[in-house]
Amino acid sequence: MAKKYNGLSFYTRKKKISPSIFREIFGVLFGVFAAMFIAVVLVYFFGMTTNVVGNSMEPTVYNGQTIYIDRFAYMLATPQKGDVVVFLPNGNKNTHYYVKRVIATPGDKVVIEDGICYVNGEESEFVTIKIMDAGTVENEVTLGSGEYFCLGDDPNSGEDSRSANIGMVKISDIKGRAWLHLKCEEDSIGFIK
Repeated sequence: MAKKYNGLSFYTRKKKISPSIFREIFGVLFGVFAAMFIAVVLVYFFGMTTNVVGNSMEPTVYNGQTIYIDRFAYMLATPQKGDVVVFLPNGNKNTHYYVKRVIATPGDKVVIEDGICYVNGEESEFVTIKIMDAGTVENEVTLGSGEYFCLGDDPNSGEDSRSANIGMVKISDIKGRAWLHLKCEEDSIGFIK
């Protein structure tokens, strides 16, 4: 005869784990691993990496750091002021990739006077260091269609759009937007802003 339950009981019952909980946990874990696998495959096959050469982008990225490039960023959109782009100057495939920040976009007027970069008559918010050499933009230059004026975050430490051998960067020479960098000494990852 079965015991009849009368009143309160201060004993706790052991909870049984049902198979549905196992299925739910397995489903979530499978989804996470599948998403990670797809992301790695997409970056590996469709993304691109390069190493930064030189100190001109410090403190955003440093010489020798590996950066990931979003090659599809500009298929539907165009580079905007402040974007960090990767390009081959004048499409020269025999040189390294340059990593620079877009300061001015097509139609903008650029001039460097007294070490200050002016875009459309206003001081550029992206250049915070006094520029020692105005280069090709000591006189005002108007960017043509599909041209971008790019500088390093430390413009005194490298070549950029002020240099005659680089000049304005054409949209066809831009390989993509730098979006992620590896910090080798810290084994960490950071987004590029």
